[in-house]
Amino acid sequence: MVADEILRTHLQELRRGTVVVASLVALRRPDYGYALLQRLTGHGFPVDANTLYPLLRRLEEQGLLTSEWNTEESRPRKFYRTSDEGESLLRRLLDDLAAVQTSLTSLIEGAER
Repeated sequence: MVADEILRTHLQELRRGTVVVASLVALRRPDYGYALLQRLTGHGFPVDANTLYPLLRRLEEQGLLTSEWNTEESRPRKFYRTSDEGESLLRRLLDDLAAVQTSLTSLIEGAER
């Protein structure tokens, strides 16, 4: 159905930016990619591995994440963590997200009157 496809497209656009915020929040505690994927999905941020891994690389290149390899287990894993720069950006993004929510709530309440 066309309406379902339109909704799916808009939901994807809406969630695209929130996955960055959710990843920065989640990676305040170091984690590796697959575990992060599961954690995000478990908290209502479904994301495909083909989206998440390039995102992690991009955030690391931007200095928003740091990473290190854990070779203590049988299979080496790259652990990511939100950097100080990432934390600073995250605080600003969360402030903006709160402002957007306040504005939307005001707009919704105003339209209902």
